[in-house]
Amino acid sequence: MIKIENLVKHYGKFKALDHLDLQVEKGDILGLLGPNGSGKSTTINCVLSLLSYDSGSIKIFGEEMGPEKYNIKQKIGVVPQEIALFEELNVTDNIQYFCGLYIQEKAKREQYVEEVIQLVGLEEFRKFYPKQLSGGLKRRLNIACGIVHKPELIFLDEPTVAVDPQSRNKILDSIKELNRQGATIVYTTHYMEEVEILCNNIVIIDQGKVIAEGTKEQLKNRVRENEKLVIEAPGLREEQIQLIGKMSNVIEAVYDETYLTVTTKAMKETLLPILNYFEIEKISYTNIHTLEATLNDVFLEITGKELRD
Repeated sequence: MIKIENLVKHYGKFKALDHLDLQVEKGDILGLLGPNGSGKSTTINCVLSLLSYDSGSIKIFGEEMGPEKYNIKQKIGVVPQEIALFEELNVTDNIQYFCGLYIQEKAKREQYVEEVIQLVGLEEFRKFYPKQLSGGLKRRLNIACGIVHKPELIFLDEPTVAVDPQSRNKILDSIKELNRQGATIVYTTHYMEEVEILCNNIVIIDQGKVIAEGTKEQLKNRVRENEKLVIEAPGLREEQIQLIGKMSNVIEAVYDETYLTVTTKAMKETLLPILNYFEIEKISYTNIHTLEATLNDVFLEITGKELRD
């Protein structure tokens, strides 16, 4: 569906995209992840021909993409992070307007509008204006406007930002249904649990290039050599935590007033010395368990833990 090769984009002297290669297969829900400033938005804007780029190639549906390729653009749906609605139009009229940009036949347009209203769960809000809607409902309307023309390829940029859990669940269910109906989806988010739920393939970019890609299991395998042991032990003192952190095979020991989380490369060789130390110090504990690697672990391991602007 999308093939990007050797893409380079500069903003002045700053290289936003550094010979980036990326491929999206038909039927994918691709999670496009990266820290702030990594190049995600620049990549998407170049793919959509909203930005020019310095060199490289972008093909969509096997055809070179460009600003005048309206035959390609009409098969693409875009749901931006910023709400893009007409405040003077109600829910139905907003969706009708965006559908009318692509679908000229009235009967077909009305059918598509009704189907998307049901898909995102806005049946009870057809005559409401955007100012009357909650944040979650606005997000669902924003999605409806971007996908009402039944595009083959959909870009969703942070579609669940600042929404309530009920709206988030409805949005995620709607995205799954779109994929079941045949849409290929590129999904950007900072919520790793959403990527776990939705995406069959994941690409992590940083400093304008792809630094990791694969399924969630393939990416998790990159950090599985480090295991995490969690011990429920209220009342640990700082010197005790520091001593555990210096034990053989311990990479890191983090404490949050109740739970001690120990990162280690050798679980069996780490657990017994800690328990022996607890016995010597008469430290009581109530629960011990291990943690599986998460996508959040993968993301931080690959991109680093420092704050980004």
